Amino acid sequence: MNILIDISHPAHVHFFRIPIIKLKKQGHHIIVTSRTKEFALELLDEMDIQHYPLSQIGKGGLFSLGIELIKRNFALLKVVKKNNIEIMAAIGGVSISHVGKLTGIPSLVFYDTENAKLQNLITYPFATRVIVPKCYQAWLPKHRNLRYNGYHELSYLHPNYFSPNREIAINNGLAKQGDTFFIRLVSWQASHDIGEKGWSHELLENVVAKLEKLGKIIISSESPLTETLSKYAYRGKLSEAHHVLAYSRAYIGESATMASECAVLGVPAIYAAETGRGYTNEQEEKYGLVKNVRHINWGALDQHIDNVLEQPESVWQTARQKLLSDTIDVAEFVAIYIQAYPEQPKNNYPLLKH
Repeated sequence: MNILIDISHPAHVHFFRIPIIKLKKQGHHIIVTSRTKEFALELLDEMDIQHYPLSQIGKGGLFSLGIELIKRNFALLKVVKKNNIEIMAAIGGVSISHVGKLTGIPSLVFYDTENAKLQNLITYPFATRVIVPKCYQAWLPKHRNLRYNGYHELSYLHPNYFSPNREIAINNGLAKQGDTFFIRLVSWQASHDIGEKGWSHELLENVVAKLEKLGKIIISSESPLTETLSKYAYRGKLSEAHHVLAYSRAYIGESATMASECAVLGVPAIYAAETGRGYTNEQEEKYGLVKNVRHINWGALDQHIDNVLEQPESVWQTARQKLLSDTIDVAEFVAIYIQAYPEQPKNNYPLLKH
């Protein structure tokens, strides 16, 4: 079967890496299309995944994103016709849903971001199937959605596929002794970020001033850091950052994805952003592995950092084992679902249709 996987964000590379390997082993032909956003192309190259860039993210704003979408849809349509694609899959899936509706080719959209209201509005009505975690808390198309027990991050950080290696982590910036704290800042240029704003420079400096007294700081930032903060920038391999995360004392940042990555690795995460996610809400309510901070100010963050550091590491590892026992092997599910569609996967996954 000719399968197209559309990648538009670095996190999507991780999500589909294992399913691509599994599908290839089953004899399927995989075409990967990509988008120039942050380090998505570099990550695909590091992982030796052949891909075809279709578009480049604009400077932000609705007009720029709209122009890019039109160009991307036309470019994707050409790839689909040239390669006789039989089914398409993506996270977010705007372009595959449009091209799929036009060509009659099934489009499987995996997603977990409720606040991407505009994106979902122009995607879900055209998608063949929308597949989301059970904890997803927003509108879905009737009779064309599927829920599963898991999180996107378990597609690549499940113990079946990822084993943290301290030596690799140290080679990529982890402190040889003492604690390491990982901070993540985002650019707020994605379609689901419109109207949101991130941390102030003053808030970031307060976080850094507190944490540098307690251990080593690593900052991963989508936007350039100031001269005074550049010394903290993550300079390791993009494909090996999760080894560093796995041995970090805590995560504090604006990225929900990275907060969830830490949760499934058993690392406490403070997700400080104006809007939440169903998955980080669940990871806080059921497991205590994420603290969702909606009122972004130094007083709140300072208190939450202290609360995290008061807990012994055993608390987080116990919570992680509970999380893993409640969820499925997401990569296996994704691969099986893509190749079995439209049939129901034979494995006994706890799927919920609506």
